[in-house]
Order: sequence, then structure tokens, then C-alpha cells
Amino acid sequence: ITDFSAPELDIYARLNENQLFRYYEPEPGLFIAESPKVIERALNAGYEPISFLVEKKHIEGEAKDVLARCSGIPVYTAESDILTQLTGFQLTRGMLCAMKRPKLPTVEEICKNASRIAVLEDVVNPTNVGAIMRSAAALNMDAVLLTKPCSDPLYRRAARVSMGTVFQIPWTFTGAWPEEGMQQLKNLGFKTAAMALSDNSVSIDDPGLMAEEKLAILMGSEGDGLTEQTIASCDYTVKIPMYHGVDSLNVAAASAVAFWQLRNKGE
Repeated sequence: ITDFSAPELDIYARLNENQLFRYYEPEPGLFIAESPKVIERALNAGYEPISFLVEKKHIEGEAKDVLARCSGIPVYTAESDILTQLTGFQLTRGMLCAMKRPKLPTVEEICKNASRIAVLEDVVNPTNVGAIMRSAAALNMDAVLLTKPCSDPLYRRAARVSMGTVFQIPWTFTGAWPEEGMQQLKNLGFKTAAMALSDNSVSIDDPGLMAEEKLAILMGSEGDGLTEQTIASCDYTVKIPMYHGVDSLNVAAASAVAFWQLRNKGE
């Protein structure tokens, strides 16, 4: 890289996540994957690369195997201080990749054969979304649904925190929430479990809850948790027992506990 104003670098240096999302509007746009591990998992899942931005020393290092898979795709490179100046931050493992977004599946498509799904209501922090996606993949959730205000799982930070598991577990956004989205879950045969502190809560190890054939586990926003309307619409209200005066866990930590306890143990 010798010319910072080169238009090919706009997607890395001058377009924000929203602009990338709308890059090919009305068709799905672009996203930026960061680090060789995340990029590799995206490639394994069939995502299409557009170009790479790589720190020079990694061309023959950590990026080598990834680049070898992508013959004919442009690779832009420079020393670390130049890339930091260009992008405004240090690249994780010295590598970025611009990729095409896929068309998202429908709720019905990803839930058709699912028995355990996670539903995120208004979780806006991309770090939390990424951590929850990683837990969902690791702890045997079949799919993840997100309401429209949630952070996009393909945002750079979310995908990086997930360690690329956003490319391994099916996910999509719900319809109008909660009315349309909750009705979709019921139509698909799911019982719904709201993770919330309430006097009417059952413990997370409740035998009836754990025995449900199809269960949707609902997690709420970082500040307020699930809305009262959503909680009232659910078949169960579920709490994780707390000790030492702690009233709740961060939503990402709570998701890991819930997914482990309520996972489909038959698979």
C-alpha cells in the first residue's frame, strides 16, 4: 500500500459497518472478518472473499494457509504502523478480509429440525452477541434467533469474539417482536423459556423444563433483561440460582449456564 486514498481500501478504512451492510443494496452487502481463524471458518462455511488486508510479516506467517486457498483474490499489504494508521486500530493477527454477506435463512428454515434454540431480545453489545454465539455453538444449541435491535453477528467485533462460530451455527433475525416472533415459535412447536428473575420463576434444573422436546431459551438485553410482554408470553420463567448476594449474571455468562443445563442431552 502506497496510496491511502485508493478506492479499493475504502471498505477497510472509510466505510462503517452500516455502509458495508448496504454496499450492494438491495442485495446483501459486505462484512469484514478479522484474524486467520475467523476467516478460515468463514471460508469453510462457504463465504466468498472479496479482498484481504494483511500485515506484511504475516504473508508468509499466520495468513499463508488462508491466502493459499484464495487464488486470484486481491491482497493489500503494508507494515504494521501503516495498517494501524489506515484502519485506526491494530489488526488481530494482522489480517482482515472483506466478504460477501449471504442471504439470511428464514426462521422456519433454521428451526425446522431444531430441538433447542436461543432467542436474543435486544442484545446490542457486539461482544455479548459474539460470546453468546460461541456458547450456543459449543453447548449444542441448534440455532440462534435475534430481534432486529440486536447487534449483527457479522459485525467485526462480534464475529471475532465468537472465534468464527457465527459461521458454524445457523442464525437469523426474527420478524416483528414479540407478537409475530413469539407466534412463529409456537407454530413451530416450541415451548418458550424466559431467563428472568421473578417470583414465579422455576429453577433452571426443573425436570419438566429440561424434558421439553422443543425449547426456545430467551435472553434479554444487557440493562433491562427481557420485556414484561415477552416474559408474560412465555411458557416458563427461569432463573439461575445465585449466591453471595449476587443478583444476576452478564447475559453472555448466563447464556453459557443456560445452554449447558438445557441442551439436548440426547445428541
